[in-house]
Amino acid sequence: MPLLPGATMRDRLLACAGALFGVALIGASANLAGHELHDQTWILAPVGASAVLVFAVPATPLAQPWPVIGGSAISALTGVVCAHLISPEPLAAGVAVAAAIALMTIARCLHPPGGAAALTAVLAASTDTDVGTLFPVIPILLDALAIVALAWIFHRFVTGHSYPHRALIPSPVAGARTGAGQFTDADLDAVLSRVGSTYDINREDLEAILDAVQTEAEHRRTREKQPGS
Repeated sequence: MPLLPGATMRDRLLACAGALFGVALIGASANLAGHELHDQTWILAPVGASAVLVFAVPATPLAQPWPVIGGSAISALTGVVCAHLISPEPLAAGVAVAAAIALMTIARCLHPPGGAAALTAVLAASTDTDVGTLFPVIPILLDALAIVALAWIFHRFVTGHSYPHRALIPSPVAGARTGAGQFTDADLDAVLSRVGSTYDINREDLEAILDAVQTEAEHRRTREKQPGS
């Protein structure tokens, strides 16, 4: 399995440090408030999955603040509703995750740990754990807000990455490219439509990267044509 494009050893080590910083601080806050880590009224496993995204791949659309916060809360609420209205539990679990995906997609806040939040609500109810109507707020929303805030602090002062991610700036001639070998917005739309897959990258970032690659290739060809090259 190849490394993610652009990933460096430094970035990977910093991602580990960020996850340690974020999750440990949330856990320490739970202890200060008089809760144990196994106390599910304060911290749950989905925040660990969110930490992977916000610290390891902060540029992905799935790790931006609205997906983390909105996706987590919406999914948890979906899980609570399904746990109370649907039986047996396996059906409730399946409906909860499926409905969470649908609602996150509609709200444009798709966040994979949201599926875990929805499932957690159903599983907790099936083991006679009273998740309560506040479950989407405490701990799910509280954890999401905390991990987003800590990710902003960590990237702002440690990694230097922009978080929330700022889309790359496309070429100023995007949409009006001319000349042999130049691609247009219509070309990009046609290829994306033909491939028929969903990619974890903003369109603006994809377009800017392709522009930069095309420019780099043109510079290389120019250098190769120069005498003595």
